Amino acid sequence: MAYRDFQHFLEVLEAKGELKRIDHPVSPHLEITEIADRVMKAGGPALLFTNPSGTPQRRGTPDASSAVMGRPSIDPHVRPLDEVTYPYPVAINTMGSRRRMSLALGVEDFEEHAARLGALIPPPIPQNKMEGVKLALDVFKDAKGALPKTVKSGICQEVVQMGDEVDLTKIPILNCWPEDGGPYITLPLVFTNDPNTGKRNVGMYRVQVYDKNTCGMHWQMHKTGMRHMEEAGAKGERIQVAVVLGGDPAYTFSAISPLPPGLDEMAFAGFLRRESAELVKCRTLDIKVPADAEWVLEGYVDPSERRLEGPFGDHTGYYSLAGDFPVFHVTCITRRERPVWPCTIVGQPPMEDGWMGKAVERIFLPFIKLTVPEIVDMHLPVEATFHNMAFVSIKKKYPGHAYKVMSAIWGLGGLAFTKFVFIFDADTNVQDLGEVLFRIGANCDPGRDTLHSRGPVDQLDHAAMAEGFGGKIGFDCTHKWTGENGFSRDYPKLISMSEDVKKKVDSIWPKLGL
Repeated sequence: MAYRDFQHFLEVLEAKGELKRIDHPVSPHLEITEIADRVMKAGGPALLFTNPSGTPQRRGTPDASSAVMGRPSIDPHVRPLDEVTYPYPVAINTMGSRRRMSLALGVEDFEEHAARLGALIPPPIPQNKMEGVKLALDVFKDAKGALPKTVKSGICQEVVQMGDEVDLTKIPILNCWPEDGGPYITLPLVFTNDPNTGKRNVGMYRVQVYDKNTCGMHWQMHKTGMRHMEEAGAKGERIQVAVVLGGDPAYTFSAISPLPPGLDEMAFAGFLRRESAELVKCRTLDIKVPADAEWVLEGYVDPSERRLEGPFGDHTGYYSLAGDFPVFHVTCITRRERPVWPCTIVGQPPMEDGWMGKAVERIFLPFIKLTVPEIVDMHLPVEATFHNMAFVSIKKKYPGHAYKVMSAIWGLGGLAFTKFVFIFDADTNVQDLGEVLFRIGANCDPGRDTLHSRGPVDQLDHAAMAEGFGGKIGFDCTHKWTGENGFSRDYPKLISMSEDVKKKVDSIWPKLGL
């Protein structure tokens, strides 16, 4: 299902009992975060704050070291005293459950998209001419629907604000956590074009608001946005940037997806929604953005300019500390006549991003299996913030097979950041934490079954030995083969009941009164 726009998605959520309107005045300074955090952890609904008002956002941390352990916190009274009422509703937790994440992607369950991808990569070999024709038509249908198309106008440009009219402080952008450096745009789709090829990239990078028209752009060293900026800098040029809020939620999911090189995020969004994304050219930039967006912030980044960004209460459950990052200058704002402000918060899990991450894990498993075909299943636990830990089951074929898979995972895109990799036999349900812990305890000898390595890690990993670089460890939790890594004893069978007894008990079970 393709949504007309973000507000259409909200209407569907409300009709299905998945959205709660909050009409009571609530401030975007910390209060929305506290309410949303409680609701997220309770498995509650999406929230639409219709009357965001109260203490305005605090811009600029008086002491950026306030987020460092052992340092004094910011005085809670160091904030503006005047109350502000914002005319734009705030939507949050819109994808914060399996059902809402599935609805966001237009399906009953988001694993339907995994099945669609699995059928296409690699395409099966047709057994006859008719089967070949059908396969070709199916592939063509999906490909045609995926290609974005350009339109002349869109609701994202119903209102155009330029010059002195540009004022981000009039938008209910959240101050999420007490030691944050200021308000943050937390659900942005950041559009840039490769300065050499013109190829589009859409990523999600947090954006700190410094003042009415200046922001911090959190492009980490490993991200495509940073590469585009550096290549523009090599040419002595600024890089044009458009920050988009809203539109069909398939756009948001595509922006966070670990797509293979060369696959356009807007094309992937078209594949998910089974309908082309309609793009419109920005008013002041040579960038095309979704015509159905709620907001578009147009501007530029000067590669030579840096400014202190942060701290920020992050998905790690800790503050990511302040550092120098590029500066985004907003020169134009376009929006709907009556827009909603989409946002999220991150912090100690579980949070809304947990379901976004779970959808990524399930939908992209076919891509992972294409590269590492011995993988049966994978689980990236939200409690470990996804990129820190992976539970992987494999079809073990030879001694040391687990180590081969560990090394392969550390060479796969975003999985390269995984610090802890646990490998299990194919009969392990890696989605069941109890079974995982049982197999770790039963089958892994830490002195024998571990592999230590080093490599890139998430730049936000505060525990790493250096920024963006740290240690990794793999655990072989498979049944050991004689002679494997020095193992010389017999290996016992896993306890299980005989099938004839289980069938007999099944037949008499209704008579047992249990």
